[in-house]
Amino acid sequence: MDNIITENLKQVQNNINYACERAGRSTSEVTLVAVSKTKPVEMIMEAYNAGIRDFGENYVQELVDKIDIMPKDIRWHMIGHLQRNKVKYIVGKVAMIHSVDSLRLAEEISKESVKKNVVSEILIEVNVGMEESKFGITTDNALDMVIAISQLPNIVIRGFMTSAPFVDNAEDNRKIFKGLHNIIVDIRDKNIDNTTMDVLSMGMTNDYIVAVEEGASMVRVGTAIFGARNYNI
Repeated sequence: MDNIITENLKQVQNNINYACERAGRSTSEVTLVAVSKTKPVEMIMEAYNAGIRDFGENYVQELVDKIDIMPKDIRWHMIGHLQRNKVKYIVGKVAMIHSVDSLRLAEEISKESVKKNVVSEILIEVNVGMEESKFGITTDNALDMVIAISQLPNIVIRGFMTSAPFVDNAEDNRKIFKGLHNIIVDIRDKNIDNTTMDVLSMGMTNDYIVAVEEGASMVRVGTAIFGARNYNI
């Protein structure tokens, strides 16, 4: 087990660097978020000691527990589906909430942010593949949702997040990544208040290389770093 995570990280980072090179992008434009859900602190600390500071979690309780005991300079990302009644536990504690999939959820985040006198950075989750099993708004609703959420206090919309369909061939998702990148560029040009649209969180273990080539600024990689997920805990 020794150093496997460190070696895996080097490989993932190399892949990101090569993808940036092919796309004519700077590697500084892409942040690797290590998806640490269900992983024990020892494994996360190995990634931390290898230089990773951005970690993504799916479950509020697990996230809060880890925040309490892990180094304070970690930037935590809430990447899983977030229920409105759990918002109060993470506002002010996470660097970014990736999975805002409704106006009502955004309103709850805004309310808690005002209460705690913090500004929450969020991404709007877009279900580009139109999969029934996944959360997120449709691409058709993207602009309207950005405009509606941008009017809420104590929130900054940093951009979009998507989870593309799981495919055997990553090339099959290229059009999805390209499409969402086009939408974010269009909306960025509109200069909407409280909206920067400088973050595009897309690409996971099976397709992050293609996502980077198509403009991802954050990739959420778990299995390629930590190994297969343990569903038994």
